[in-house]
Amino acid sequence: MSQHDVTLTDHTIPLAVRDHGGDGPPVLLLHGLGGTLDAWREVAPPLTAAHRVVAMDLRGHGLSGDAPWEWDAALDDIEAVVDRLGLGAPAIVGQSLGGMLALLWAARHPECPAVVNLDGLRSAENEPGNYPGLDPALVERELARLKAMFDAQQAAMARPVPSEQVAALPPRAVATLDGDSYRRPGPDLLAAVRYSPHFRDAVPSLPKVRCPALIVLATQDPPGMPGGELMAALRRGVRRDLAPITEAHPHIRVVELDAGHDMVREKPDDVTRLITDFLARARET
Repeated sequence: MSQHDVTLTDHTIPLAVRDHGGDGPPVLLLHGLGGTLDAWREVAPPLTAAHRVVAMDLRGHGLSGDAPWEWDAALDDIEAVVDRLGLGAPAIVGQSLGGMLALLWAARHPECPAVVNLDGLRSAENEPGNYPGLDPALVERELARLKAMFDAQQAAMARPVPSEQVAALPPRAVATLDGDSYRRPGPDLLAAVRYSPHFRDAVPSLPKVRCPALIVLATQDPPGMPGGELMAALRRGVRRDLAPITEAHPHIRVVELDAGHDMVREKPDDVTRLITDFLARARET
């Protein structure tokens, strides 16, 4: 089967899907916040050597329809794609927001064969206690800087994109309304995701995952993110909180990758290898 795009129209919202084809156990790919299914353009093709590979635009992203962000509703969207494409019980691979959805999917579906979470455990904007080893006053200052940056990004999503900048943006990341172009997702969806407890901290959901799970942690700061010390402390906090979970749940494996949060784009070959090797081992258990 060759790659083809399709939009599912018999769901509560339209859902844009790219079926990459391939033979073998199915894999569904979920992008991060602000991304689209194009994020997997370099990872998906080599995965088809051993898997049926499908990617989708999450609600409010890409060419999928707009709808309020609700985690259960987003999982229902995934259900619709799985059902309509006859994927049965797919492994779920997600980056950032997609990785958080993968954990919830596995908790909802005990039959899920495996999940891969690519740096999708904890938002950079978090509780002060999740930055161990850093002076509390410094944490407070850096969190204020981070909040200001995210507030500005969210506000920018509500403004039309200048016409001279539209061509430089990925086509799936822009929507037209009343003749003006706007970035997707919109500010309301960003706000709903940004302040939801599961986006801020998905670590507590891990013990509910019963299938083999691979957690891939980035070791580099995201480009343009203020406060290198803050990001290093955030990574320390994630490692601290993962240690007792992985000890109690040996089916959850954690590896670190010398890449930033956007590891799918930065290190597609390494990400593909990690996914392929892990899913092969999961099938053997």
